[in-house]
Amino acid sequence: MMKSDDRIPEIALDWLQAGRKVALATVIRTWGSSPRPVGAQLVIDGDMAFEGSVSGGCVESAVIFEAADAMADGTCRRLSFGVSDETAFEVGLACGGEIEVLVEPLDLGQGPTRPELEALVAARAAREPVVWEVDLTNWTRRLLPRDTADGELEERFRTDRSALDGDVFRAVHNPPLRLVVVGAVHIAQPLVSMARMAGYDVVLSDPRDSFAAPARFPGETFLDGWPDEALEAYGLDQRTAVVTLSHDPKIDTPALEKALASEAFYIGALGSTRTHAKRVAALTEAGLPADAIARIDGPVGLDIGAVSPAEIAISIMAEMTERLRRPDTRKGG
Repeated sequence: MMKSDDRIPEIALDWLQAGRKVALATVIRTWGSSPRPVGAQLVIDGDMAFEGSVSGGCVESAVIFEAADAMADGTCRRLSFGVSDETAFEVGLACGGEIEVLVEPLDLGQGPTRPELEALVAARAAREPVVWEVDLTNWTRRLLPRDTADGELEERFRTDRSALDGDVFRAVHNPPLRLVVVGAVHIAQPLVSMARMAGYDVVLSDPRDSFAAPARFPGETFLDGWPDEALEAYGLDQRTAVVTLSHDPKIDTPALEKALASEAFYIGALGSTRTHAKRVAALTEAGLPADAIARIDGPVGLDIGAVSPAEIAISIMAEMTERLRRPDTRKGG
């Protein structure tokens, strides 16, 4: 389930369909310090109700009032805000800086049409990575699907970074992050909680009833079947991380084979250096190429001297975050 801040296009469409006037505000450029990245959005209705965030404080208030004017006259707006270090906290810029915000009335005047917004929401619902492109000179818009032959577009999806190029703004809409935890062991308990706090949708896979007990993981979702079958049915994509924790090769190895055949951005496996060496040998014997096996982070987690289950979960989340936000650190071919 996406957080409300990540559901701004969906909320905007819901409000439109309910007959409300709606405007979208999007951060299109930042300089210096800014608490919200390029691509962050705020949705506002005709009564000045809003969801999401583009900054905070006075910047937020000014954007909301500009959105009201945009809904009244149907014109888009580019707003720039500059803040000194001394007054930065008053307007939500942590250490001073500048932001530029695009305000668009929806299904009105220069703004995007309802069918355009519906197409974006449909792509997001289908977990299709797309780029929402806006030409700021003539207010035309395109929805660009993923094309692996387009190196520039692939780099956008890989780094998850929206950007303003000249007078063309390209907003990356990647699918929500997901984590599959294989092995419902004690480390999985803090890991599931931490991953959720970091914005991941989490599922678990463990064929052992005594481990996959609701009392141990209240309210959590378990995939049916053995992990290899479960991962195949679930579907792994470039926004999915897989962590195997069972320490049982009968469970972990088939799951790793499925993960390595996918575009999962992070594949971590619990176990000592010696255990991982045996794992690599087993996968090699199963016919997997060396560059594929090299994608596994094993032993899992950053080497921070973690001892307790919670500390090990922290090390896993740290490594997973690095692989996500710094794609150049991802292992293997």
